[in-house]
Amino acid sequence: MKTAGAPISWGVCEVPGWGPQLDRSRVLSEMAELGLTATELGPEGFLPPSPTRCRSLLEQYGLRAVGGFVPVMLHDAELDPLPVVRAAMRAFRDGDVEVVVLAASTGGESYDDKPVLDARGWKTLLGNLRRILKESREFGRTVTLHPHVGTMVENRDEVNRVLDGSAMPLCLDTGHLLIGGTDPGELVTRAAKRIAHVHLKDVDAALAERVGAGELTYTQAVGAGIYRPLGQGDVDIAGIVAGLTRAGYQGWYVMEQDVILGPGDADPKEDVRESLAYLRRLTSGQPERADQAGRGEGRA
Repeated sequence: MKTAGAPISWGVCEVPGWGPQLDRSRVLSEMAELGLTATELGPEGFLPPSPTRCRSLLEQYGLRAVGGFVPVMLHDAELDPLPVVRAAMRAFRDGDVEVVVLAASTGGESYDDKPVLDARGWKTLLGNLRRILKESREFGRTVTLHPHVGTMVENRDEVNRVLDGSAMPLCLDTGHLLIGGTDPGELVTRAAKRIAHVHLKDVDAALAERVGAGELTYTQAVGAGIYRPLGQGDVDIAGIVAGLTRAGYQGWYVMEQDVILGPGDADPKEDVRESLAYLRRLTSGQPERADQAGRGEGRA
């Protein structure tokens, strides 16, 4: 099981006003302390922009970069996303980063609202996915689309339109899918061969329902603790990993428990430590039962 970390588990995020942003030396040191040997890149500016310098810096902590989040507008017929995506693929190739994790950006700065696409917008988005997938062959990178709350591909119908209208592989983010109304376990059963990268999150389903009902924004829900250490929420992490294993999945499992740090959050690495312990139990064949792991006990 190839396991990687992510800076967002330490509260490092591209959204303005997200919360205190820890410096990269602390985040990378704590990843190394926890025994991680791989990470995603995090937001622009967190690591050096030069692929060579970035790779060298990570090697100082015994880490390598395995993927990176690339939000880009795909639905606007007046904007060509290829220059941005090509630049990312080139940088990933030069820095030996395997997976480009695209998100269909709305063009806004937060993930708290999104427009609804019309037929022309969907035609443009799906056409751009096909163009990007073709371009990726030149750079030898795996390109995936990340269904994500507050992007143009968020809910079940939108995920299905991507599956039906393109060959683009998916990044299976167990948390964003559940919050958006897609059962990630059912998606694994139905379309495991389309999954090329995984973000593992566990979720407080009660808070997810409040986001779906419009009672909380996504940002408010993250601040309230919608994401839980693996095995302590309402996502069937063990079943999803087992389903992917049966389907022959050999990609990365990136642990992502998005947090917004507050004054009392002095040690975010403890949640990552708990998630790693849960994955170790999974791989040893001794996962905790859901009721023993405290499923559904949200922080709010």
